[in-house]
Amino acid sequence: VMASVSTMILRSMRMTGEKARGATLDSTEAVECLAELNTFMESCQTERLMCYSIQQDSFALTANVSTYTIGTNGTINVARPTKLVDPVFVRDASGYDSPLTIITLEQYAAIGVKSVGLTWPTHIYYDYGYSATSTASITIYPAPVAALTLYFSSWKQLQSFGSLTTQVLLPPGYQLFIESNFAIHLAAGLVPISPELAKIARESRAAVKSLNIVDDTVQTLDYGVLPTYRGSSILTGP
Repeated sequence: VMASVSTMILRSMRMTGEKARGATLDSTEAVECLAELNTFMESCQTERLMCYSIQQDSFALTANVSTYTIGTNGTINVARPTKLVDPVFVRDASGYDSPLTIITLEQYAAIGVKSVGLTWPTHIYYDYGYSATSTASITIYPAPVAALTLYFSSWKQLQSFGSLTTQVLLPPGYQLFIESNFAIHLAAGLVPISPELAKIARESRAAVKSLNIVDDTVQTLDYGVLPTYRGSSILTGP
């Protein structure tokens, strides 16, 4: 679905009765509502089920360099990831891949010697913090002694908007979710929410989340389900 940001904001305001059909935004409303919409969109980035795809990016690592900034205008110049997810791996010039384990700050801090160099790194740590340039950082451990290519996957989230005239292309169901839930966000402390709007917002959010549930097929039966064949695969048998 394609719509302009201003159109989506006006639809949200109509849902609360704040705007009539055919109305426009004045200059003050335009500034305030765009900022509010971007705040709302940013809050959606913390929810896995608001994520409509996993995006894979790649970056050519430099030998003996372990830490890189990531984000717009960072060393790894991509949209700043909300969260890294598997698969993450490095690939050599011959096309051979080796997986990396995503670790936490605590796990990375527990590594006593961080300067040991191997051809193949084994772990990756993503610092979710913001720098002055709004970038985060990725650290590869150990730093590879040969040039490799890093492949990493991250949540593909709803974006923020630069202006009211920005044309937004969204997957099915997302426009109604944004407009109805943003209407509730805008109305907080100003106007009451009708039961109809609350229902639309709740159901549209649930519909979007249902589309994004990861389809994890159970591969192994729990112990005790088949006492004779513990750990049997439901796809290949005992």
